[in-house]
Amino acid sequence: MTKHGVVLGPEDAVVAAAARHFSFPPPRTGGDSCRKLAAQVDLGAAVMGSWLDSMKASSPRHRLMAPLAGAADAEHDDWMERHPSALERFEALAAAAKGKQVAVFLDYDGTLSPIVEDPDRAVMTDEMREAVRGVAARFPTAIVSGRCRDKVFGFVGLEELYYAGSHGMDIRGPTADPNNHGKPAAEFLPVIEEAYAALVGSVEASIPGAKVENNKFCLSVHFRCVEEAAWGALFERVRAVLRDYPGLRLTQGRKVLEVRPMIKWDKGKALEFLLDALGYAERSDVFPVYVGDDRTDEDAFKVLRSRGQGAGILVSRFPKETAASFSLRDPAEVRDFLRRLVDANAT
Repeated sequence: MTKHGVVLGPEDAVVAAAARHFSFPPPRTGGDSCRKLAAQVDLGAAVMGSWLDSMKASSPRHRLMAPLAGAADAEHDDWMERHPSALERFEALAAAAKGKQVAVFLDYDGTLSPIVEDPDRAVMTDEMREAVRGVAARFPTAIVSGRCRDKVFGFVGLEELYYAGSHGMDIRGPTADPNNHGKPAAEFLPVIEEAYAALVGSVEASIPGAKVENNKFCLSVHFRCVEEAAWGALFERVRAVLRDYPGLRLTQGRKVLEVRPMIKWDKGKALEFLLDALGYAERSDVFPVYVGDDRTDEDAFKVLRSRGQGAGILVSRFPKETAASFSLRDPAEVRDFLRRLVDANAT
């Protein structure tokens, strides 16, 4: 593996990428997509059943309810064969990355910090922060999160990183000009603010445990503290609010419903944008490592698979469908993996 400063491509591209607040206009989808969404939210019971099943599948406790221990063990063993531990296979990863420019991309919740009941208390440990700091000293390193960029920066507190907030709709480099405030989804901000107020009034006010979080360019409706019996009512209330906002779409993450602008942008697009900004888009000697735990990270895993480069690493204790090639069990293993990256490139 190579050090952060040992880059074989044009240095000007890397310096320029590190010295600006990335501003870009993600392409909007056409009116057909808006009409499709409007049709989707009116499908009734079929949509409700599908979303409830998906909401349950995102809850780890449902994975613990396997009827037969032997069957669960067999499923886990088969899954681990296809997605082996990145710690146990670290030497193989290091060999694949040898002589290449490594770049590291990290989700935040569930990856650098544990999933907690109160999203505002998802604080990373000092040990994790030092591990991330060590990696960033050697490789270009980015945090790619569904959270607001400023909130993630407040959790992490490291100025030397790239931060891609709101699923990559708000990206800033480590030495960004503080006076440059590009807003790639600026036209949606008034609508998002209005939808936020409507969701707070409809969901938080009537569903105990529900929390609506404003991530600036997207909204998160957390249901990790909501009784399962109320999940259907929560979904119906979210769906009812969104009928008035055809420019917004509903997606799902880990125990969260997410409301985003109707634009073609996700963590996979953010990964591609960052690689391009770093001057790595057309290079074959680059080894991107993306670590994440959520459905939203699957878009980034798929980008790495399509490029045939690097390694996608899913953080999960339970077998689930993924485009990642490797796995880690929890944030503690992520910390150990990052430390090994540092140790392997200490000289």
